[in-house]
Amino acid sequence: MQPRNMSMSGVVDLAAVKAAQEAKAKAEQARAEAARQGGAGAVSPADLVIDVDEATFERDVLQRSAEVPVVIDFWAEWCQPCKQLSPVLERLAVEYNGRFLLAKIDVDANQMLMQQFGVQGIPAVFAVVAGQALPLFQGAAGEAQIRETLDQLVAVAEQRFGLTGLTVDPEAEPGGQPEPAAQAGPHDGLLEAAVQALDAGDLGGAVQAYKNVLAEDPGNTEAKLGLVQAELLQRVQGLDPQRVRRDAAEKPADPQAQITAADLDLVGGHVEDAFGRLIDTVARTVGDDRDAVRVRLLELFEVVGADDPRVAAARRALARALF
Repeated sequence: MQPRNMSMSGVVDLAAVKAAQEAKAKAEQARAEAARQGGAGAVSPADLVIDVDEATFERDVLQRSAEVPVVIDFWAEWCQPCKQLSPVLERLAVEYNGRFLLAKIDVDANQMLMQQFGVQGIPAVFAVVAGQALPLFQGAAGEAQIRETLDQLVAVAEQRFGLTGLTVDPEAEPGGQPEPAAQAGPHDGLLEAAVQALDAGDLGGAVQAYKNVLAEDPGNTEAKLGLVQAELLQRVQGLDPQRVRRDAAEKPADPQAQITAADLDLVGGHVEDAFGRLIDTVARTVGDDRDAVRVRLLELFEVVGADDPRVAAARRALARALF
């Protein structure tokens, strides 16, 4: 498999792959707490490369991404290109001296994480910065390409998110890195129930858990985001993608066919396709049909996030289609 460069501007919302709402919120909480305490303590060089599984992913990747970019190496024992790439990444993690953390994920033992990131083949390398996932490259890339990509990642993390990395102390004891602290909130129990429901594939339970939070705290942004994300995943669960796309192609004037296809587009990471499909449908419909399409489009805006430039561009296009 040939290496495939990925644009650093192509931020993939972890919600599209599951539970971004917890990642980003907890990352922000951890960063604020670390700043309040004067920053995290020093770590050993040995702590710059860690093995991660589904049980430790939130703590060791999502929450730690609040203080340092986390590079993820998806690998497997049987993968020969992985055996060439992984040692290079491990050596560079130490050489970069805390500017990024390397998390190694065995795909054979962690199929859910592989699916959540949309990994099509290994080796595959991603990064997570402040709770957001960035695809870096796929395949056994050369060291020069890897260095260039890592330099770009470090610059993006510092410039956009203010992450300057970890303090490394060669004298520090391995395994002594502090876990990011997050202050407990009044609805953490209900939000955790939603996460557990998502982990178990109980999308209906996740939807209800988020609704329970909103019943007590209507302004809870984490629950609002979690609800629209869980509802999106619930809508596409069990759909036949080929049939949905065939119906959308054969019935361009059918609002429901286009809405369903747009849901699949978004879950599949085709954000601009989803937005464009619904904007085109808004332009060709009237009355209740148009309103239904517009409402779904606004929901998808929430899933992606208001600060995403694709949302801003789609809002302008929607305004043109409406007026």
